[in-house]
Amino acid sequence: MSNEQRQAPHETGVDGTDDAPRLSRRTTDDGSGKANKVGKAAQERPVQQESILPTESITKAPKLSKKSRTREEEVELKRVRREAQRRAKRKQRPARGPVGRWWRKVQASPDRVTMGMAIVALGVVYGDIGTSPLYTLQTFVAGQGGIQNVDRPAVLGMLSLVFWSLTLITTVKYVLVAMRIDNKGEGGIFALYTLVRKYGRWLAIPAMLGGAAFLADSVLTPAVSISSAVEGLKAIPVLTPVFKETPNLTMMITLVIILVLFAVQSRGTERIGRVFGSVVMVWFAFLALIGLFSIQGDWSIFEALNPVYGIGFLFSPHNPVGLAIMGTVFLSTTGAEALYSDMGHVGRGNIYATWPFINIALVFNYFGQGAWILRNQHNPDLRGATDMNPFFQMMPTTVRYPAVILSVTAGVIASQALITGAFTMVSEATGLNWMPHLQVRYPARTRGQLYIPTINWVLCVATCAVLLIFKDSEHISAAYGLALTITMITTTILLMMYIWHDHKRVSAVIFAVVFLAIQTLFFLASMAKFMHGGWFTMLLTAAILFIMYTWKEGTKVERSQRRHMTPKECLPALEMLHNDFRIPYFADNLVYLTSDNEMRRLDTDIFFSIFADHPKRARAWWAVSVQTTDAPFTREYSVENFGTNYLFRVRIRLGFKVDQNVATYLHQIMHELIDGGELPKQTSTYPKVDEDPQIGTITYVLIHKALMPESKITTRGAVSLTVKYAIRHMAGNPVKWFGLAPYNPLVEVQPLFVTTRSVPRLNRVALPKPRKGKKANGGKKSVARKVKDGAVQVKHAVGQEVEQTRIETELVAAKADLAAHEAAGRIERKAERASVVKGAAKAGPKTGTKAKPSARAAGSSARPKDNGGKD
Repeated sequence: MSNEQRQAPHETGVDGTDDAPRLSRRTTDDGSGKANKVGKAAQERPVQQESILPTESITKAPKLSKKSRTREEEVELKRVRREAQRRAKRKQRPARGPVGRWWRKVQASPDRVTMGMAIVALGVVYGDIGTSPLYTLQTFVAGQGGIQNVDRPAVLGMLSLVFWSLTLITTVKYVLVAMRIDNKGEGGIFALYTLVRKYGRWLAIPAMLGGAAFLADSVLTPAVSISSAVEGLKAIPVLTPVFKETPNLTMMITLVIILVLFAVQSRGTERIGRVFGSVVMVWFAFLALIGLFSIQGDWSIFEALNPVYGIGFLFSPHNPVGLAIMGTVFLSTTGAEALYSDMGHVGRGNIYATWPFINIALVFNYFGQGAWILRNQHNPDLRGATDMNPFFQMMPTTVRYPAVILSVTAGVIASQALITGAFTMVSEATGLNWMPHLQVRYPARTRGQLYIPTINWVLCVATCAVLLIFKDSEHISAAYGLALTITMITTTILLMMYIWHDHKRVSAVIFAVVFLAIQTLFFLASMAKFMHGGWFTMLLTAAILFIMYTWKEGTKVERSQRRHMTPKECLPALEMLHNDFRIPYFADNLVYLTSDNEMRRLDTDIFFSIFADHPKRARAWWAVSVQTTDAPFTREYSVENFGTNYLFRVRIRLGFKVDQNVATYLHQIMHELIDGGELPKQTSTYPKVDEDPQIGTITYVLIHKALMPESKITTRGAVSLTVKYAIRHMAGNPVKWFGLAPYNPLVEVQPLFVTTRSVPRLNRVALPKPRKGKKANGGKKSVARKVKDGAVQVKHAVGQEVEQTRIETELVAAKADLAAHEAAGRIERKAERASVVKGAAKAGPKTGTKAKPSARAAGSSARPKDNGGKD
């Protein structure tokens, strides 16, 4: 809708300085020519305008509730009060002995442990690392060329590498070091970056690289975890013939599970979080028991705890893959990063309390698989088996049925943990202005449990694409882990910088040398997977990194050009427009939605939008911003009116659980300002969508920026802005986020205020003279006409030549006259100089003094010989 179409209807709908419309005073004729009484009464007194809104609601616009809290808020408030009472009672109990005092100290610290959150931690934190036994040794056996090629030194060496990788990477680096470095209880690479970014701008590079790699890895985790669990159905004898006849059956089952998993994300996971935790606790207990069962008293397998076996196998000539074996070993630590990134969801103390149980269960299971491999190295039934998985093969046949169900459930839980982690990572990147602002929903009570629809379906499509490309877990494992090694290396760099600036420089150097060496070895070994599928994750990492970098650079350029106007600068023009009755009202209330946090000044984008094209006169202009708080049910606002009754700067602060229905809350603010006398009274005559007769018409405006072609900007900045605007166009529409779609808001595009280069001027050229002559019938000219036209053209050409000759002759004559004139001038000047010299010579003997030469004579006397000779 154009501006002109919006202007005229709005100026008569609100009480104010303009005249309100009146009913006609014409009398009605009853047919006899006499005026009836109603018409006479209407002539005698003016009829006051009344609202003609329907009494019954038609649009069902949302209204404000009289209650200050919702039912959900009341339940949450009661829960918080009960929890506070329990804590107060525990503090009143006397501590018994040193253990009791230590426990009370722990419970009063950030390392507090609760049974409920410890169970939730099992489901949220350990799902990924808990599914590693499904595919780690399977990949190892396949890489060695089959179980017949795996001897005792190879098994002991592999188990030794797995054990010490779990110990050093997971236990030492993440549990003992990284988790002690938190940002207000939050962990993860972006939270760590916010702690160390003050030490150097270059630290944004490893932070963005690590975050991009983590998100890329989140695409492969659901595919590899669920597919490896579903493939356990092949180990059930009854189902083996079915899967042989239909090779793609496991892929189709996995695809259905993945689609269902992503479809239920919008409902949140908090309600089933404890169920997930209970299932994972059963899963890890099952891992430990089945591992101990498979060892069958062969405790010699624990010789692998000696690191010498691992180092010897790594450089052994009997190791066919060489250092690339570390890429397989790394699969056992793939969930280590989740311990740190999910720390804010469950608490550091709950991870400390549960990790020993998890670590022991993993070690028992890996060593149980190793013992089974040694016993079945020469089993003829397994010789040459292509898709043999030691995890399922070491179980009795009757146990495989519940094992498959448990493993599929654990795979789903692991995928859920990575998806939730991806949502959190994107939310943190948005807070750093490294990613576009997307619609975020919070289906749970805690802000950590969030849902981003756009990211959810992008992950879903990418995960399904991975499954369709690689088809089974063995090929997906070949691509898995490469991106995550990058995340671990970048996390090590940021941790080292934090420790270094914490005045522990020796510890920082030792930490960096040890862990960078190990993880660089992991990365180089994983690069062997590049051509076998690692290219996919690297391509995803590069794409996500490109989005982050361009969004960051584009935002940097935009903010460098953002300008604000003080009230002294903007109010005179706004007041003049507000009182200029020659301009019709564009709207009664013109509301600009902005992300600017400045409350005391006005953004120039809003100012120039008001005066762009046709000035947008309104009874009140509003600049409204919305902030999301960490508390779930915050509802508050602040207003700055700049000492006027027509310009208002509003900041609305809403909890992350509160719907951002800006239109409804803005009506409340307007009513309260009218009641307080800060805003003049308004009434609406005609029907509106909001069905509020006490508020005038409201037009919402969103401003988008565009780069002008003449902008003086670097190529990198121009590309960053172009990509940013393209991503923003595809990412989503903020109109829907704020619930403004029914109100038909305006979306304006304004130029980005950057320095522009000068544009060269245009040269005006004369239009060619039109040729005379008309076409004959049929578009053909007669011969005579053609001859005549030819003669005219020849005459015209001859005339042009004659004219050109005349012009050249006049030019030559003019040059000759100019030369003669210049020669005469030179002769005249010489004569003047000669007369001056002679006059001075005659005057000298009479006066007895030396006469002062004139300016010209003085100039000539400097060269007496030359001038004398010439004169």
